[in-house]
Amino acid sequence: METKRNKMKMMTLDQMKDQHIGEIGTEERNKYEFDLRLDILGEMIKSVRKERHLTQEQLGELIGVQKSQISKLEKSAKNVTIETILKVFRALEANIKFSVEMNDSEFKVA
Repeated sequence: METKRNKMKMMTLDQMKDQHIGEIGTEERNKYEFDLRLDILGEMIKSVRKERHLTQEQLGELIGVQKSQISKLEKSAKNVTIETILKVFRALEANIKFSVEMNDSEFKVA
């Protein structure tokens, strides 16, 4: 007798994302990947802050914001400027690299 588990089709994580979120290149998938990167950025900030033995309040003082702003940033970097992110990493004495990818359309500067 086959068990329920044996009947289940094995899928990779990418296949599951394709099926449940959307294939790569779709608006839904792009939004998911973007949001995931922002969540990871917040976690990275928290991790580096803790490695530097700083409280949220201390980091906030270093960049001129309230503790609550640092808390929000660590939970989600969705509503923050690049300038603020750069200030945070400078205060943490950590390097950050941004990558900008251009799509295949022509890019012109007027």
